[in-house]
Amino acid sequence: MARFDGKKVLITGGTSGIGLAGAKIIAQEGGTVAITGTNQGRLDAALAALPEGTIGFTNDAGDPQAAKVLAETVKEKMGGVDGIWLNAGFGTFRANTDEAVESFDAMTNVNVRGPVLQMAELIPAINEGGSVVVTASVAPYLGQAQGAVYSATKGAVTALTRSWASDLAPRNIRVNSVAPGPIETNFFDGMGLTDEQVEKFTQNIASQVPLGRFGTSEEAAEVALFLLSDQASYVTGSQFMVDGGMTLR
Repeated sequence: MARFDGKKVLITGGTSGIGLAGAKIIAQEGGTVAITGTNQGRLDAALAALPEGTIGFTNDAGDPQAAKVLAETVKEKMGGVDGIWLNAGFGTFRANTDEAVESFDAMTNVNVRGPVLQMAELIPAINEGGSVVVTASVAPYLGQAQGAVYSATKGAVTALTRSWASDLAPRNIRVNSVAPGPIETNFFDGMGLTDEQVEKFTQNIASQVPLGRFGTSEEAAEVALFLLSDQASYVTGSQFMVDGGMTLR
């Protein structure tokens, strides 16, 4: 099935994990993909794993000036786009007594301000009948003791998605979000955890999932791609959980 035949899709944060998995599938199904990342080395590695013709460029969602550059680059290299997947984001987890201005600003700048400014600049580039997907998280529904700020940023993204859906409906542009739970990605990189801590953490999380395991990047990406594709032509303002049932408990 070539769901993306002739379609042009932008994926922010597309150099690894769910975003990269989605980019590969879109390309396999006939689409033209542009991916962004903040690290040139990871961007080069991602482009090497994608078909010739894939567009890639560095762009930092946490930089307030980068949204305008993003839109200008998309216009230059792609013209209009049929799909946008705002996937760039990150999280750190710490005791509430240890929260600091730096970590708060870093997460809110990338996870909240980034998508707000990106959408403001990119809306004119979305073709009539296009689709936008935003990567949220199950975190706001779990009340994790050490995830207050990250959860708040992803809760904000959920609210933004519904507002954008209302705004863009007259142009038949759909806006939805996916809320991944535990997915096998490089999410823990940069958290400063030892291998033993990561193993203990992942085992604890897996025990809370009714399906008993972490999901794969491809499984999560497929839900986002359903929403990006015309298969979800009557779906907007919705959030799809991709968590193995974690939020059931």
